[in-house]
Amino acid sequence: MNKKIPKFKSIKEEAKFWDNHDVTDYLSELKPVKLKFEKEKQEVLTVRIQASIKDKMEGLAKKHGINLSTLARIWLIDKLRQSKGSSLAVS
Repeated sequence: MNKKIPKFKSIKEEAKFWDNHDVTDYLSELKPVKLKFEKEKQEVLTVRIQASIKDKMEGLAKKHGINLSTLARIWLIDKLRQSKGSSLAVS
């Protein structure tokens, strides 16, 4: 039986829906997507920061369900994108 995926008002509502439903009941609704994977990370950067900053970052990372390293990498990439056009920008 092919079921229709409902429209959701929020991500929280959608998450609750999928917690209680089987995606295989909705296969006819799914569309293929192309995924592009970034190159494997090859470099390591060590940054020394105060313990209080690290604690705050760990709390934010946990809140978003990611690890501290991923959060720091996201922030660095975001900052580099923001600085595009400045002398600090990296392509």
